[in-house]
Amino acid sequence: MHFESGVGHIGGNLSSLDAMLIVFHEFKRDGDDFILSKGHSAGALYTTLWSIGMLEDQDLKNFHKDDTLLSGHPPAKGLTNIRFATGSLGHGLSLAAGLALGARLQGQDSHIFCLTSDGEWQEGSTWEAFMFACHHKLSNLTILVDHNGLQGFGSTKEVASMGRLVDRVSGFPCKPIVVDGHNLDELRSALLCPAVNHPKFICMETIKGSGVSFMENKMEWHYLPMNQEQYNRAIKDLELL
Repeated sequence: MHFESGVGHIGGNLSSLDAMLIVFHEFKRDGDDFILSKGHSAGALYTTLWSIGMLEDQDLKNFHKDDTLLSGHPPAKGLTNIRFATGSLGHGLSLAAGLALGARLQGQDSHIFCLTSDGEWQEGSTWEAFMFACHHKLSNLTILVDHNGLQGFGSTKEVASMGRLVDRVSGFPCKPIVVDGHNLDELRSALLCPAVNHPKFICMETIKGSGVSFMENKMEWHYLPMNQEQYNRAIKDLELL
């Protein structure tokens, strides 16, 4: 999709794809919601929706094209599994927390999953939303953090270091879980772990560009599109997994 459309953001898609697949295939029920706060990983979300039969092959061919529903960030309307347009980073967790509280007030047995980037946790709006979720004891909210250590202008340590994110989170009434974000068994165990009177917080240690040797842990693959040679190399790497 990204190669044929000539667009970037592939690195963050590959770091978060494993988590999206396992959430949608094994945990998200009818009536639950998934909010992709890191909206620039829309390609991974569309691939996941395709994998569960919500999108067709032809839909993916229109990714990032004129008049497509599959825009570079999740669209505001047109796809039933996408509730909000996201990607202005720092807003997704607020939306997810609002959905979780709304579901409780309406007596609905629904769960909200929100996938954020690690860079978003440099934003005050994310912490306000987290404080709100903890205050209201939103145990029907699962927060997943794609902690790949890289963002648009460098590493998260270089741009705005906060130390270990889980240490900061531990100061709230919440018990963070740290997992290998590419290990399906660890992801499964974390998602199954009950959260009582607080949101579930899963910090996924991931690799930007996971599975493609020349992309892994390289900040530039936050942006770069692939040329033909790079695409061929990427396919060979993935075929060896």
